[in-house]
Amino acid sequence: MMPRSVSGAGTASRAMGERLVAHGLLACTVVAVVALAAVLAVLVREAGLFFADVSPWRFLTEITWAPAAAEPRFGVLPLLVGTAQVAAGAAVFALPVGLMTAVYLHQYAGGRTARLLNGVTALMAGVPTVVYGLFALHFVTPTLRVLWPGIEAFNALSACMVVGLMILPTVTVLSREALESVPAPLLDAGLALGAPKGRVVTRVLLPAASGGVLAAVLIAMARAVGETMIVTLAAGNESRLTWSPFEGLQTLTAFLTQLGMGDAATGTREFQAFFAVGAVLFVGTYGIHMAGRMLVSRSVGRTGP
Repeated sequence: MMPRSVSGAGTASRAMGERLVAHGLLACTVVAVVALAAVLAVLVREAGLFFADVSPWRFLTEITWAPAAAEPRFGVLPLLVGTAQVAAGAAVFALPVGLMTAVYLHQYAGGRTARLLNGVTALMAGVPTVVYGLFALHFVTPTLRVLWPGIEAFNALSACMVVGLMILPTVTVLSREALESVPAPLLDAGLALGAPKGRVVTRVLLPAASGGVLAAVLIAMARAVGETMIVTLAAGNESRLTWSPFEGLQTLTAFLTQLGMGDAATGTREFQAFFAVGAVLFVGTYGIHMAGRMLVSRSVGRTGP
């Protein structure tokens, strides 16, 4: 009887422990959901107050952003263009290098080389963005000004290059996952037909993984859209509508950093403008990220067993 009693007590103890773990996990989930709901509630409330005074059409189409001027102008278009310019420019720099690195790691690198490159990638992902920003300010920009003397001290090109460097690990890791999702028999069939490995990579592997690679770029761009320190230090904080990479600009996130300076009084339209810009940033990054995740799911569905 004693062994059965002990066994029953042990089972009850394990069941109690499992229930406690389940309740703890549920509590953590509830805290996360409540925190997100609180953030969204504040964002929607303040942005709603702003749009009660400022037309959303004017907000999205006017080309002057001067919320602190004597006659305030709330045209967010320069910030949207600046953000899009930095995100797209960063992707242009990160995609070729990240994709080629992923192909090399997947198809050509030996074990030691792969471990070394994986370590370098992890190290790059762990570098604080303010360090990247200082690198842009004190190395990249001076180098660009030697090559192009007419470039401004704060310019979009430097921001694009260094933000591209920051998102490079994201592009590399996610592109490699997309390549690894391609069934091996597809590659083996090409090699069995006598095609060179390079041709199999370009004609079979990359097309089959194209959806996942595009998703990797979109997810990396979502991170680039939300980048603050690199853009502020490299591109400056001057709001103007420009398409030249040699001139400074202001992004959505760079403008939001001004909220911490305390210049805008609570309850004013200038204060509420921060939340309107924050709402645009949230919708943009969420949309890009979800598009990337959908492409990942579709790509896995097409190439999976």
